[in-house]
Amino acid sequence: QVQLVESGGGLVQPGGSLTLSCAASGVRLSIRTMGWYHQAPGKQRELVARITSGGIITYVDSVKGRFSISRDSAKNTVYLQMNSLKPEDTAVYYCNTVLPIASWWGQGTQVTVSS
Repeated sequence: QVQLVESGGGLVQPGGSLTLSCAASGVRLSIRTMGWYHQAPGKQRELVARITSGGIITYVDSVKGRFSISRDSAKNTVYLQMNSLKPEDTAVYYCNTVLPIASWWGQGTQVTVSS
């Protein structure tokens, strides 16, 4: 049984930083193309960053230069370093494969950017 557990969210002021973690069990993340998604209130879930098994990384334009996705294969964990946070980054953040598997969605972690 696959379980993805997101953590690291919180309340941060504009311009601040957070590092999110996605710890996996039941699946080896290093052989998957993994992504971080966010879902703002009233909006659809959107993929914002992805990392392939070969380490190729892509970002949606709104987070380029501010967010950084990485992977620790030994810890079977994917990270999202978020810098220069903006109020519009406020959302619940999830990880999953880039062709998301419904049963793999976790609870997500809430990120709130507000002064």
